[in-house]
Amino acid sequence: MSGITDWLHSLTSIDIGIIISSAMLFMVILGVRVAFAAATAGFLGLLWIFTAKLGFEKGFAVAVKMAGTIPHSKVTTLSLSLIPTFILIGYLAYYAGLTKALFTAAKRWVGWLPGGLGVATVFSTAGFAAVSGASVATSAVFARIAIPEMLKLGYDKRFAAGVVAAGGTLASLIPPSAILVIYAIIVEQDVGALLMAGFLPGAVSAVIYAGLVILLAKWRKNLGPPVTGFSWKERFETIPGAFPIFFVVGIIIVCIYGGVGTPTEAGALGAFVVLLMALYQGMKWRDLREALIESAKLTVMIFTIIWGVLLYVRFLGFADLPTAFSDWISSLEQNPMITLICILLAYAVLGMFMDAIGMLLLTLPVVYPAVIALNGGEAVSAADSAFGVSGTGCAIWFGIIVVKMCELCLITPPIGLNCFVVAGVRKDITVQDVFHGAAPFFVADAATIAVLVAFPSIVLWLPSLMG
Repeated sequence: MSGITDWLHSLTSIDIGIIISSAMLFMVILGVRVAFAAATAGFLGLLWIFTAKLGFEKGFAVAVKMAGTIPHSKVTTLSLSLIPTFILIGYLAYYAGLTKALFTAAKRWVGWLPGGLGVATVFSTAGFAAVSGASVATSAVFARIAIPEMLKLGYDKRFAAGVVAAGGTLASLIPPSAILVIYAIIVEQDVGALLMAGFLPGAVSAVIYAGLVILLAKWRKNLGPPVTGFSWKERFETIPGAFPIFFVVGIIIVCIYGGVGTPTEAGALGAFVVLLMALYQGMKWRDLREALIESAKLTVMIFTIIWGVLLYVRFLGFADLPTAFSDWISSLEQNPMITLICILLAYAVLGMFMDAIGMLLLTLPVVYPAVIALNGGEAVSAADSAFGVSGTGCAIWFGIIVVKMCELCLITPPIGLNCFVVAGVRKDITVQDVFHGAAPFFVADAATIAVLVAFPSIVLWLPSLMG
């Protein structure tokens, strides 16, 4: 026993950080929910560190006090109030029938293309993403709306399910995005700038998805036949039904970009406008109740993950692991771009075992300082930086890239959440079919990430106009 005691006392805070972090990852691999694995690891880590310094009794008291105060102090920040309002916008839009109108408009305007309904699904999920903010909600909605339409016309069921699962991921990038808000809070960056930065990359990603659908449909003629026969009159008749979605998007952009209000106020105003539209279109009390309940469920899930991970993040700070990792990354002699690519590949692997929000919350406290140091520091100019972006620009640019990696993990086996959601909604399609159908979109995501890495101006142009 004395040998074990001596070994425990010989450990540095960094050693403790590595041991606890490894234990937490092991719990996640075993199937423990990220929120509970992180909270357990964080509490035990804090207890270990403070017991070593103060003794067990005082160390336990400090650890318990932190466990009780950290989640409350962080979650009550104003920025996080964005999340429930953005989620509510999406569910209200769905239960008001606005999403079906959006899909009908897309079907009539682009259905004539090869794989036309698949292309319509991509563009309508992108449009819905601009009022939703939640990938899971987007996938669930269009699994009910788009897949029956595609199957009715003889589309391959794997292809149809894969398009919906992949299209749903666009909600992670296109504002209002809950994940972008969480990233901004973790790295202490301007929420409005990050939300604006997501628009163009989200549009690029949607166009690349649509291009992939067209290529696949042309390669295999029976995969997804086009939809023809719509007159110009029938196309223009769909515009009024889709207008409310674009009106809400316009409100959010004007509030954030024009400086009329904060992102929080933009979310609240957007939710209020969608509620009025829903009531005007005859939304029943039952549908309103369902929208509120679903919004509350998703919000509670996200906040629970945040509560648990915040304990782990505070432990990492006391263990000094982020600084040690940042110093190690900065000391590497290979090209910084190669190191960045390795970090992104690590996210791809990690995303196979963790959900997107948990992955960001767990890794960013360590990885973000390392990437900023790799670029040349927070004060570096674009001309002197490793990636061609300034210190502030790097925070926004890396945020968009890492969130795009989170999109990839939403359709990656074995726990790609969007694929499970689509399979859950469509009992006639297995989760293996959905993963199979979503597999080609890995190539599209890789292409999008390569474009954003090579051309940072796509990400930074809109935020630069905000002044």
